[in-house]
Amino acid sequence: MTKTSDLQSLIGTEIGVSKWILVDQARIDAFAEITEDRQFIHIDPEAARATPFGGTIAHGFLTLSLASAMSYDAVKPLEGVVMGVNYGFDKLRFLAPVPAGSKIRGRFRLLGAEDKGGGRWLLKHELTVEIEGAEKPALIAEWLGMQVVAGG
Repeated sequence: MTKTSDLQSLIGTEIGVSKWILVDQARIDAFAEITEDRQFIHIDPEAARATPFGGTIAHGFLTLSLASAMSYDAVKPLEGVVMGVNYGFDKLRFLAPVPAGSKIRGRFRLLGAEDKGGGRWLLKHELTVEIEGAEKPALIAEWLGMQVVAGG
């Protein structure tokens, strides 16, 4: 747990790195079905081989949706937290495709912590999603989250 009194000293520092998550074809296919985004570059390995990607790739939104799991793994909640809410993104860029069979992980840096009163803390993290063995990250985002602490 992170104390709210420590937040200001953590701004600008890396606060966590998640474990690697496998993005295999089965996960990509399941995401395609759930979201109804069945573009061939995601679900047809043969057709995707003929593209500049050389095979199927994960949906950008699949990569982004795994950010919650990465955050649970890498970012300590605030001491006394009773609830966390996704507040959105200030910036988000997809920089490199995630080939099927790749592993990704999230690297988190605290950019800001604003006391909104009533036990509400608006936290801004820089999230970099790395692809194992790749020079370029899959995405970089400025992610906002509201944490509510008891007795605030």
